[in-house]
Amino acid sequence: MMSIGEILAYEHNQEAIFAGALIGFANGYLSGYIVLRKSALMVSSLSHSLLPGLVVASFLVGLSALSGFAGALIAALIVGLGAILISKRSPLDGHSALGILHTGAFGAGLLLLSRAPGNVDLDHWLFGDILGLADADLWTAHGISAVVLLTLTAFQRPLLLMLFEPSVARSVGVPVKQLDHLLMALCVLALVNSLQAVGCILSIGLLVTPAAILHLFASSPRVLFWGGGLLGAAASVAAVFLSNWFDCPTGATIVVLLAGGFLLAFVARQISDAVMRPSA
Repeated sequence: MMSIGEILAYEHNQEAIFAGALIGFANGYLSGYIVLRKSALMVSSLSHSLLPGLVVASFLVGLSALSGFAGALIAALIVGLGAILISKRSPLDGHSALGILHTGAFGAGLLLLSRAPGNVDLDHWLFGDILGLADADLWTAHGISAVVLLTLTAFQRPLLLMLFEPSVARSVGVPVKQLDHLLMALCVLALVNSLQAVGCILSIGLLVTPAAILHLFASSPRVLFWGGGLLGAAASVAAVFLSNWFDCPTGATIVVLLAGGFLLAFVARQISDAVMRPSA
């Protein structure tokens, strides 16, 4: 088994640790908003809608960092905005519309993939390959993470008011619908940012679990945001070392670490409640 020093001696591991910390923190920070908004299913739907964008990009120009990110972003935005349009112009609610569109998009992606000429390798886009990041991927991670974090910081007060008191927010002139759409757009950006780390299939884990763990014990938004960011970064960095030691996929290791942490936290919460509960 390699030592920590030996792992850090390789440049691709250094880049993976840096990118994992960056992506994990940005997604973990955003997970606080997702948990408070109770929109995990929406994010899961959007994550599956990335597939057709990746397949179409591979058909048109071949898969690269730029084409893959652009295709995934366009596909997710089409599904998300389409769900909003349908909910506005029909009796169907937004969640139902999103469920229909995202399953249709994922099915279309699978059909297109079955018709692909030759072998189209999407494994690292579907399940992540943070150890194989190129310079372009790192710059993309920098840019998207900065946009997500800066936007959430700039709009934190109106976003919190929208999450906790939407009627009050409307009465004082806060654009609730526009902020809701902004939050969805940030989720799409974070999903695209997660492609190289955990892939589109597993990205929901990094975007929900960090804050969900903390929400078992605390409800303070600041704890969920900053704590979620630190948990996401810690799990991503730890997964790089574990994947080197045990020769396992890094993306899957990230989400398993977070899921395991959630289960441990849940058990600890149940034990704590049982101890604190007064006996009859």
